[in-house]
This record gives sequence, C-alpha cells and structure tokens, in this order.
Amino acid sequence: MATLSFQSVGKRFGDGTLALSRVDLDVKDGEFLVLVGPSGCGKSTLLRSAAGLETLTEGRIAIGGRDVTDLGPGDRDIAMVFQNYALYPHMDVYENMAFGLGQRKIPKDIIRQKVEQAARTLDLMPYIHKKPGTLSGGQRQRVAMGRAIVRDPQCFLMDEPLSNLDAKLRVQMRAELKLLNARLGVTTLYVTHDQVEAMTMGDRVAVLRPVSDESQSNLQQCAAPRELYEKPVNLFVAGFIGSPAMNFITVRPVRKGKTLRCTIAGTDMTLPLTPQQAAARPFLDQWIDRDLILGVRPEAFLYPNPTSGGLRSEVLITEMTGADAYVFFELRGTASNRITARIDPRHLPERGAALEIGVDMERVHFFDPGSGLALRG
Repeated sequence: MATLSFQSVGKRFGDGTLALSRVDLDVKDGEFLVLVGPSGCGKSTLLRSAAGLETLTEGRIAIGGRDVTDLGPGDRDIAMVFQNYALYPHMDVYENMAFGLGQRKIPKDIIRQKVEQAARTLDLMPYIHKKPGTLSGGQRQRVAMGRAIVRDPQCFLMDEPLSNLDAKLRVQMRAELKLLNARLGVTTLYVTHDQVEAMTMGDRVAVLRPVSDESQSNLQQCAAPRELYEKPVNLFVAGFIGSPAMNFITVRPVRKGKTLRCTIAGTDMTLPLTPQQAAARPFLDQWIDRDLILGVRPEAFLYPNPTSGGLRSEVLITEMTGADAYVFFELRGTASNRITARIDPRHLPERGAALEIGVDMERVHFFDPGSGLALRG
C-alpha cells in the first residue's frame, strides 16, 4: 500500500492539445479516489501518466514517496485494470491470472497459492479452468481484477472498468469493487465518465474539466461525495455533479433584510432567507441591483408550495420514475431555460397545468456569474 501524488502535473501532446495543466492531487494510503469529468478533461491521461503510459510535459509523480516520473510501467509497482479486460482468449482463468507472475519467474507453488487465494476472494474458483469466452462480462471483469490482485501492487489504476457492462451488472460490480477495496486496502485511482458511479464508489471524488491554457487547472474540486454535492466550489462542479443536474436561475436582488426580494425571469418575488443567509456577505450587500446565479437542485423545490409566492410557469412535461417524479417547466431569462423539479409523485400535476412552486432557501447556492465561483456567507 502507498500514497500516490501528482505534483503540478502538465501534459501537452505533440499536436499542441493541452490535456493536463497544474494538477496537484494526493491519493491517500488505502483510499479509493475517483476521477470524473466530461470527455477531454484529462482524467484518462492523468491515469495513464500514473501508469507510465504517458510522458509528462511538466510536474512529478510519486508512489509511496518515491519519484517514479521517469520510470517505465514495469518499475512502478502498480496494476492497471482496463475497460476491455485485456484477457488472453486462449488461456483459462488460472493462466490469465498467473501470467504476470510467471513472467517475473516466481516459483509455481507461490503462483498457485496467490492465484487460488485471489480466485476465492473474487468467487472465481468454479471457473478457474474456463476460457474467457465462456464467461459473462462481470466474471471477465473479476478475472481482470484477479490478475491485478495477485501482483500485490502498491496501487490499482482502473480505467472505466465497468463501462462495457449492462446497467444491472454495473450496479452489482460497483458494490463488489467497493467491498474488495475495503478488504484489500490497496490505494486505488479509478476513472469514470459516470458521475453517479463516481459518487457511489469514491471515498473522495476529483472533478476535472478541459482547459485551454497553462494558467488554468483541470482539477476543480476534490472532496467527499457529500461535500461535492452540498458545497460545490463553482458552477462547473455544481452543474456536473447531480442527476438531474442543478438548475441555474439568474436573479437580481433589489433589497436586503430577512427576505430576498428579487427579480426572477422578469417577475418580482420574495424568497425567505435563512438567518445565516440574512447575515451573510457578499451576496446581499455587494449584489443589490446586480445579477447573480441562484443554484437550485431539483429536490430543493417545494410543491405544493407551503409559502406565499413562488416561481410561476406552465408544466411542459412530467416524468414518473416510481419513488420520485419530475416536473419540467421553463422560466424566461434562466441560465438553462428549462427547470427540473423533483416532487412527490402523489402530487404530480398534469401537463399544461399552471404551476406555482416554492424554493427551500436552506438548500440553494449562490454563484458569481462572472467568475462562476460559489458565494458563501
């Protein structure tokens, strides 16, 4: 087990594409840290750099306190699990898991002991002499994991290992990977494009975004899933984390006090502030008669509306998902135009119905429309 450290990491490809810039990130000993972000944000490049498959333009990488920046993949004491499993089709499960150990000239009795122990951990003993082509996707992924486990690496690097599985199996494998990590305690860096997968699996989640020049950093925020969800540092993190996404509404405060009287989508309305918001700066003192962004997650809307006043619109469509229901409506002048609210399915309005919906002010977020940074009291 070991720490994994990225120090001011940067990577520019030969065609001029800037993939990584100013990334500082420490993965703790035994931690399961997930990299998430949209396509082109550099998450796979960062993982491949840790594996030694990409050469950095700048910065350093350390594993267990040892600088490995200039070492080859075989000298870094890591194990990588790929999206496509990368199993040898002509070898059975045992041979696939044992192959790397055989290349290192480890005695056969030690190899057998390690492979069988990993196979029992992963419930693969019934399939130990089967070829990969006869296994399900989940079983093949476990074989790929077993091949990594037998090496006793300092770090696991996983590049979207569940993306080829169907939805039901992905949910099952998420739980299995987390249990495996808790059992083995091996430091793990995991890449996914699926923010739900990131939030359910990571001890911490690092959110990355594409950058256009070296003055910017791909890394936007790294925190525990709950902190990311409840305290996003900027508009990008707030909009990326959460499904459905946070709603962004342009508001213009016109008076401070115990209520926020503001113009939303051309309509004057009053929102009751919490005591902390009423006393907070800068979004009252510095934002009177200026636009700012109000961020409201779907579950922070109140319907039926228990307060006086609220957002008024017409229901465009509704979605019933079982335990929850969603209402979609539009407001003039909003950042995203279309608004999504999660409501109790017992109160689901009809399409085309007039809608008045309240806002739980204890759960909203304020953002500077210029910098995109969160405003906190």
